[in-house]
Amino acid sequence: MDSAMFIGTWWSLVPPLLAIILALITKEVYSSLFIGIAVGALLYTGFQPWEAFNALFTIMKENMNLNILIFLVLLGMIVTLMAKSGGSAAYGEWAGSKIKTKRAAQLATTGLGVLIFIDDYFNCLTVGSVMRPVTDRHQVSRAKLAYIIDATAAPVCIIAPISSWAAAVNSYVPADAGITGFQLFLRTIPYNLYALLTLAMVLYIIVMQFDFGLMKEHEKNAAKGDLFTSGGEEFSKLEEEEEGIVSGKVRDLVLPVLLLIVAAIGTMIYTGFLNGATGVVDAFANCDAEISLIFATFMTIVFMMLLYLPRKVITFKEFMEGFVEGFRLMIPAVSILIFAWTLKGVGDALGIADFVRAVVGSNAFASVILPAIIFLIAIFLAFSTGTSWGTFAILVPIVVAMFGGAANLEMMIISVSAVLAGAVCGDHVSPISDTTIMSSAGAQSNHINHVSTQMQYAVVVAAVCVVGYIIAGITKIWWLTLVLSLALLLAVLTVMRKMLDKKENQE
Repeated sequence: MDSAMFIGTWWSLVPPLLAIILALITKEVYSSLFIGIAVGALLYTGFQPWEAFNALFTIMKENMNLNILIFLVLLGMIVTLMAKSGGSAAYGEWAGSKIKTKRAAQLATTGLGVLIFIDDYFNCLTVGSVMRPVTDRHQVSRAKLAYIIDATAAPVCIIAPISSWAAAVNSYVPADAGITGFQLFLRTIPYNLYALLTLAMVLYIIVMQFDFGLMKEHEKNAAKGDLFTSGGEEFSKLEEEEEGIVSGKVRDLVLPVLLLIVAAIGTMIYTGFLNGATGVVDAFANCDAEISLIFATFMTIVFMMLLYLPRKVITFKEFMEGFVEGFRLMIPAVSILIFAWTLKGVGDALGIADFVRAVVGSNAFASVILPAIIFLIAIFLAFSTGTSWGTFAILVPIVVAMFGGAANLEMMIISVSAVLAGAVCGDHVSPISDTTIMSSAGAQSNHINHVSTQMQYAVVVAAVCVVGYIIAGITKIWWLTLVLSLALLLAVLTVMRKMLDKKENQE
């Protein structure tokens, strides 16, 4: 069978969609991803099994990001050492005396997520390791913790001018766009409705103590002592270790985390200047984020050795065992990431980007509803591929080219904002997204539990965003668009809350 008939056509969407559908049906992500990958390899080679087998491993090697895997393992070691030292338990005890309510625990988690805006991977795992003991104490379900982490990771990074995400978006803007990448990024921030409204929704559901759908069931179970609802077995060993250690100090957790943050920021700035930057902002735009994160985690581990061993908090043998145990802790996240990267590579090989370019390029038209259409296309593409950055790379150049020239500058800014917002939204609802996987790992939540609960929340925000981008296309006024969209979201959530309260009272 000729493989050319499958490349650059709608068949390129089959592997990611198949993996996503199977994951949602079976609640088992590993086999779902593998089946999607296998089907994609067969399509790519025209259903020739041996060629598909060889192509599969070639694609896997080409799409493997070793730097991220190293970072995850080192961060897993840090989390494990914090648990072994008693730092996590001590911090939980201390925070428990300061944070008195469930609402305060969730607000503190949100605040920390907003503060760590440099990189989404760093955000997900750091916030999870620091706040998990606190939220556990106040019976916040792991699914809710994962949602708060995820909702303050990518949405914060995509509106932070100094972040690895801003640097990525800068790199996708053509030189002849009539505006620099950084200037364009700054102008998109007030129009990035999904990011801004997601943060607003997180605050609303925390302050109003309003949960709905599957999340409500998880929260009810957590109130009874079951933080996981299902799928928490892989984390039980580390949980037992944390509960059994009470001799640590708060500084055994706080000092390493502070060093990790400072070292990550400092190294990003340093690598940015090495790459030719002339200022701090420019340094972040040109930094090597992955190498910076690896260096920061390595330095933190060295610091933890100097902090723990002389005080005999843990033995040298226990310290070295932390590497293996940290790797073991991250095996679920590493496995899913490897599968997800391979699936993305299969999609690239099948020409999914070419297919989307052809569809968008031939059907796009300049009108007031175009930003809303672009938003939905970006959601679909990010959902299917599991990558925000890949969606940026495909759609940003197309949108910029569609609105070339000063006369259409505001529509170009609104439409690029729609791409960024849709990419983050699609990334949020996709079970094969790396940031979604990282949020599950950071919260130590079952991955499918996180995906299924977050999806229902994300859909509400996405529906409001569609209306918001229609308003943006009509008015072309950022503050009016933002105010009306925020008012609509608050109205929708308030109506939902009243309807659910009424239903519960009747029952």
